[in-house]
Amino acid sequence: MGNAAKTALLLGALSGLLLVIGQLLGGQTGLVFAFVFAVIMNFSSYWFSDKIVLRMYAAREVGPDHRLHQMVQRLASQAHLPMPRVYVIPDASPNAFATGRNPEHAAVAATEGILQVLDERELEGVIAHELAHVRHRDILISSVAATIAATIMMIANMARFAAFFGGYGGRDNDREGANPLALLATIIVAPIAAMLIQMAISRSREFAADAGGARIAGSPYGLADALRKLDYAAKRLPLDANPATAHMFIVHPFSGGGVLSLFRTHPSTEARIQALLQIR
Repeated sequence: MGNAAKTALLLGALSGLLLVIGQLLGGQTGLVFAFVFAVIMNFSSYWFSDKIVLRMYAAREVGPDHRLHQMVQRLASQAHLPMPRVYVIPDASPNAFATGRNPEHAAVAATEGILQVLDERELEGVIAHELAHVRHRDILISSVAATIAATIMMIANMARFAAFFGGYGGRDNDREGANPLALLATIIVAPIAAMLIQMAISRSREFAADAGGARIAGSPYGLADALRKLDYAAKRLPLDANPATAHMFIVHPFSGGGVLSLFRTHPSTEARIQALLQIR
């Protein structure tokens, strides 16, 4: 399935979920409100999802005098891509992601931590990986999925808040009102739906971006070494990330294992390194 079809599917899933929740929690009025909200979210997800994600992490844009900007410019030229905007995230956990609706409106963001942990060759491998996402046009679906998942989580939090204050207690004779079971379902199901949307972003795209990044950088070894460092560092110093955006980062930003590993949005680091080392 192409990215355009995936994006349409995700937007449709968001719209359908909002309409169902609106109907369950607010009856006909809730359905109308949910429809309007879905239209707004569909529009903003396409045009502004990159800005939303960058603002979420307090990313600041850097110019040509910054080391990261110079590296991105050099690698983008090697990849024959338009120069993306470059951002630094004020976080000590080493990680990076790319966002934007197309290569002409792309952005690459890296944490302060990754700039300190990786050497030049390793950082080039990471940036080349992110530019491969841009070349493969993964960035639109990643940005849209992040916005969708964040919206679902917001709905769950709103429902939880309403339940705490008794806002959706329901009325016996009000068929249009919400009911406690619908509220409970929203609180429980919405976060799970958010995780499933993240998992809908195929893990295979990471392997493709790894291979594409190796070609852009001219070698797979910088990225392979970077992944080893990043995997270790992410477990020791997890990123304070919104779970809705986990799939966007080059390595899974959380340290959770066990059951949580079932919801990982990335292939195992070992599998990615092995695939990179097969590249000749």
